[in-house]
Amino acid sequence: MADSRRIEHVAAAWLARRDAGPWTDQDQQALDAWRDQDTEHRVALLRLESAWHQAGRLQALAAGLPEGEVPPRHQWSDWVASGAREPAASNGDAIPHAPDLSAVAFAPRRAATRSTGWRRGLAATVVVALAAGLGWGGWQLGGRHQASHASALGEVRELVLADGSHATLSSDSRLEVRFDRGERHVALLRGEAFFDVAPDKGRPFVVEADGHRVVAVGTHYAVRRDAGTLRVVVTEGRVRLEASPGRDGRAAPAALLPAGSLATVGPTGVLVRSVPLAQAQRYLEWRDGFLAFDDVPLAQAAGEFNRFNVRRLVLADPEVAGVRIGGNFRWSNLDGFVGLLEQGFPVRAERHPDRIVLHSR
Repeated sequence: MADSRRIEHVAAAWLARRDAGPWTDQDQQALDAWRDQDTEHRVALLRLESAWHQAGRLQALAAGLPEGEVPPRHQWSDWVASGAREPAASNGDAIPHAPDLSAVAFAPRRAATRSTGWRRGLAATVVVALAAGLGWGGWQLGGRHQASHASALGEVRELVLADGSHATLSSDSRLEVRFDRGERHVALLRGEAFFDVAPDKGRPFVVEADGHRVVAVGTHYAVRRDAGTLRVVVTEGRVRLEASPGRDGRAAPAALLPAGSLATVGPTGVLVRSVPLAQAQRYLEWRDGFLAFDDVPLAQAAGEFNRFNVRRLVLADPEVAGVRIGGNFRWSNLDGFVGLLEQGFPVRAERHPDRIVLHSR
């Protein structure tokens, strides 16, 4: 999967080279060829050009400008004239005479930092203090705990569970928690959740969804429930995927999923893929406000946006549904996504208060 951050750097270097001049027909042909290699290349150029002209999302091309301020035209030319270093020639992406962009601060994507040991320990300490000192209502005599949690449409909700584990609910999701002395049980009733599980070898952490159990002791993983399918993404440690017994009383063998595993459970069985850890993390960028697509049909991208937004994307015809799209997009910025489609793809948008209808053109 393409590195979206590297693609943004290369796209910015192309714009810098074009702005610095002179710009020949051969240069334009080379830029067009790079743009057409991948939908993520096209999207990155559209995004940066839009920010350039409209003072939009680009935080600044460094150069000491305040956050949110976009430099005027030809400022990149000044960088080139000042003797900025050229990027190394690799992967066919280097641009002659382009400035070094290693210090450029791009669009507002914070690093995905999950809870570390000290955060988990602090959370556990607070939980114990509340339970012991305040008689926290969730805990019952005998060490049992029950709770129900839900997120609204368009809300990402972070939770600290009674054992010190962390859970992050995606949009429109619901889970029920039941802890006792033998097992920590979570039923995912709707949507998707990411779990950062506090280690406890004596009590496995079990997420149950759609007739399957995902069992862990201490690890990071996400479980997503859709109509008729279940998806498990493991980013640290390992989990065991178990199926409930069928009508004949027998269950399929359990699958052991290490970090970098992507498991999909459907009507025809279980499909497990091993992917680079960075690729697995992309499936979880919703926690930081983004959706990541890698050359997928617009129908799939629209479905993901609709999971997070009250205003719906509606596809009017099969042609527009089949348009391929790639890149990282804020799920809260539906208008921005549609604007990029209109600029760079054969797509026409019809806007209504409750929906945006996309047509091919």
